[in-house]
Amino acid sequence: MRLLVDTTYLMPAIGISVKEIPSDGMIRLKEEGHEIHASDISIFELSAKGAKHIAAGTLSAERVARGIRAIVHDGTITMIPIHESALLLTAFRLRTMLGDFIDCLVLASAIEHCDALMTEDNDIRDLMSNREFDLLCRATNPEFRIQKLAETT
Repeated sequence: MRLLVDTTYLMPAIGISVKEIPSDGMIRLKEEGHEIHASDISIFELSAKGAKHIAAGTLSAERVARGIRAIVHDGTITMIPIHESALLLTAFRLRTMLGDFIDCLVLASAIEHCDALMTEDNDIRDLMSNREFDLLCRATNPEFRIQKLAETT
C-alpha cells in the first residue's frame, strides 16, 4: 500500500519522540511492504519544529540537520512536491474544510498520490465523516482512507 506519512511520523528522525508513535514505526511499515511517501511541506515543518527545540536547547542543530538529510536521502521514502497543479487545486478545495493550510497540503499530497494518509491529527481524521470530503475523495481517489499507525501495523 502507498502510504503518505504525516510529519509527526518523521519527528523521531530529528530526535523528537512522539508518545503515540513507536520509534520503529516507520521501519515496521517498510518491513510490511508499504511504500512510504512524504510531502515536501513536511521538511519545512520538521525544520520549524527542530528550530524551536534548538532555540530551547533541547536539540542540537546538527541532530536536526542530520535527521532531515536522512529523510530526504532515504531511497525508501518518496518525497512529493507540493507545487503540482492537481495537488494545489485539491489543497485549495480542502482549505474550506480544514483550517491549517499545511495540513491541506499534506492531505492533498496523500489524496493525489497514495492509498492512505497516516496521521494522528484529529482535525484531519474528523474529515472522514464530512460529506464534502467524501465527495472530493470519490472524485479523485475513491479508495483513499485516513488511518493511524495502530490501524496499519
